[in-house]
Amino acid sequence: MAEDSQPEKIWDEYDWERFLQQQDRKTERYMELLERYIDHPHRDQLIAREMGWTHLLNDDGLKWAESVDELFEDEADDLGNEPAVPASDEDDTSFEVHPLYETALALTVWIDRLFEEESALQNSPAGVKLSTQAAIASAKLAAALSDDDVDEIGMTIAYLKRALKAVSLAMDAGAQLRKDGGLSVDRSATLTQRLFQIRDAVIELMGSYRAEFRRRHNA
Repeated sequence: MAEDSQPEKIWDEYDWERFLQQQDRKTERYMELLERYIDHPHRDQLIAREMGWTHLLNDDGLKWAESVDELFEDEADDLGNEPAVPASDEDDTSFEVHPLYETALALTVWIDRLFEEESALQNSPAGVKLSTQAAIASAKLAAALSDDDVDEIGMTIAYLKRALKAVSLAMDAGAQLRKDGGLSVDRSATLTQRLFQIRDAVIELMGSYRAEFRRRHNA
């Protein structure tokens, strides 16, 4: 009797969002443990045990962890002994960068320069929130737009939604800075314009990907 074959489920944006939320919780837990055990001689074993990574607690796992540590140490030594070499044009053109990611990255650079000029912003909760959320938005867009040939459209949309959330939080932080007097009228207007530009582009892109998802999967 032939076995019934079920077609593999295609993950949509909501499936990917649940998965990414699980990964976020694991990452947060790992960072908490790393901070707690950072100076402990058996740090890796303690973290592995509390994270449930039993495969890293056996002899093979411990040897693998040691080899990774040695590899990073060797790489760090090599980098420290090598002169800095500027990137060549060939390196810059080895892959195509999405313009929306470039826009978000340019915003993070603009914010960094703003903080250099206005050092008080570095100690402002709203300033820290602005810088952090702008960086998160850039990172999420990098994850979403790193490949033009998108196979997992659901994952792409999920990352775009996370980028959109980060942009919204950055907008809130910018508004708070303006209210507190931490930003001039001109700089506040520039920041708002850049954030709205990114927000609108993300929303438009999400709509395009959702339409493509429905077309591919008859959803």
